[in-house]
Amino acid sequence: MAAITASMVAELRAKTDAPMMECKKALTEAEGDMAKAEELLRVKLGTKAGKAASRVTAEGVVASFVDGNVGALIEVNSETDFVSKNDSFIAMAKAAAELIAKHNPADVEALGALAYEQDGFGPTLEEVRKGLIGKIGENMSFRRFKRFAGSNLAAYLHGTRIGVMVEFDGDAAAAKDVAMHVAAMKPVALTSADVPAELIEKERSVAAAKAEESGKPAEIVAKMVDGAVQKYLKEVSLADQVFVKAEDGKQTVGAMLKAKNTAIKSFVLYVVGEGIEKKADDFAAEVAAQVAAAKGA
Repeated sequence: MAAITASMVAELRAKTDAPMMECKKALTEAEGDMAKAEELLRVKLGTKAGKAASRVTAEGVVASFVDGNVGALIEVNSETDFVSKNDSFIAMAKAAAELIAKHNPADVEALGALAYEQDGFGPTLEEVRKGLIGKIGENMSFRRFKRFAGSNLAAYLHGTRIGVMVEFDGDAAAAKDVAMHVAAMKPVALTSADVPAELIEKERSVAAAKAEESGKPAEIVAKMVDGAVQKYLKEVSLADQVFVKAEDGKQTVGAMLKAKNTAIKSFVLYVVGEGIEKKADDFAAEVAAQVAAAKGA
C-alpha cells in the first residue's frame, strides 16, 4: 500500500475542491494513483470534484501575430506572474509569434535559431532568451506554438493568459466572435464527431460508475450513461455550445454561423500553464537554507 502523504492530499484537494477527508479516502482507495483518485472523486461527488480540475499554476503569456492569411499563436512560460508582466518578456513573446509566422520554424529549437536582437542580446532569439534569463534572474521558455497559412484568420487574446486562433471562411466579425467564445467556453472539438475517443470513453466510464450507484435496472442504467455522454458531447463541441452572445440564450454557435454564412475550419486554444505541474515551493525551508548558507559563508 502506497503511503498517502499530506502533500498528496493537498494536491488532490487543489485539483478538485473536494473535502480533505474525501481526498484522503480517494487516494487510499486508488493506492496513491492521483489520476485514479481524481476520477473516483468525480464519480462520488459529481461535477464538484471536477470544478477546479483545469486550474493551473505555471505562469507566462500567450502571444499572437496575424498578417493577412499567415499567423501564429505561441505560449511562452516564466516562473512567476511578476516576470510574465515584464515588458522585455512580453516583447520577446510577441517577436517570437511574428518570427514563427514569417519563417515557419519546424520546432522550438529551430525557432530559437532565428535571427533576432533585443535589449542588447542576440543575434538569435535563443540568445535573447538566455540574455533575459541572466538579466531578470528567472527561467523562461518557449513551450508550444502553431503556425497558420492559407486561410482567413481571426485571433483573440483574453489578457495575456488565454489565446485563440480561428481559421474560417465567411464573415470576419462572426469568426472573431467565435474566437472570443472559444476563449470563454473552451470547447475541445469543432463538432461532437471530432471529440477524441479517449475523452468520450473516460466520460462514459465516469457516467457508468455514477449510474450504477443508482441501483436502477441495467437497461435504465444504459440509457442514463448514453444520456450523460450525449450531454457531455454537446458541452464540449463548438458547434453545439450555446453561443456566448446569443440574444435568446439558446442559439448555438453552429446556428449563428449558419445565419452568418460562415464556416469554422479549425481553432487552436492556448491557456497559459495548461497541463503543467508547478512545484510548490516550501518558503520556510528556502529561508532556512539561505540562513544556513549565510552562516557558512
